[in-house]
Amino acid sequence: MNLPNILTLSRFVFAALLLICLSFPFPFAKTLALLLFGMATFTDWLDGQLARKKYGVSDFGKLMDPLADKVLVMVALVCFVGLRFDLAYPAAPLVPAFLVAPMLAREFMVTGLRLLAVEKGVVISAGPLGKWKTGLQMAAILFTLLALALVEDYLANLGEDTLKSLEFTLQWFIWFLMTGATVLTVWSGADYFIQNRHLIFPESPTDEN
Repeated sequence: MNLPNILTLSRFVFAALLLICLSFPFPFAKTLALLLFGMATFTDWLDGQLARKKYGVSDFGKLMDPLADKVLVMVALVCFVGLRFDLAYPAAPLVPAFLVAPMLAREFMVTGLRLLAVEKGVVISAGPLGKWKTGLQMAAILFTLLALALVEDYLANLGEDTLKSLEFTLQWFIWFLMTGATVLTVWSGADYFIQNRHLIFPESPTDEN
């Protein structure tokens, strides 16, 4: 077990701690969630750098690195559905379920495709679209956590009208980013299946004449 793989596994721990911070109210919980997610994102970048430049890319890393990213992202997205800005949109979730559900479905489907590939001796590593998808998801989640930390931990004592206007602006930025992340997530998932369709629908060998 080399250092890049240890860093990859650490993101599962970060995901568990993130779940606690977003599920239970305690002082500066959202700030801690932001820090945890930021640290987890850094480990994602760092293990990739170390694997490529020093330790080498392993099959374990190719399989577990995207899985660790998926767990971290899914924990955050599921928690966001249950959170909201009380002044600007008390009845609307921070991130609507109709944006989260396609992203979760895509992750399960691609994971299933990877498991099928492993059974056939093939390891599917993250492609360019998958990496862009992960980057946009991470950016959208970081912004959402930053917005939550600002509103709940630092600016809660602002006047009600000012805080309501701030929540209104932040909410629309969150919806914009998450919509983009959903579109790119579905697009990248479709690309995985198109590129690896031979694993699902193997071509029948042609009869020799």
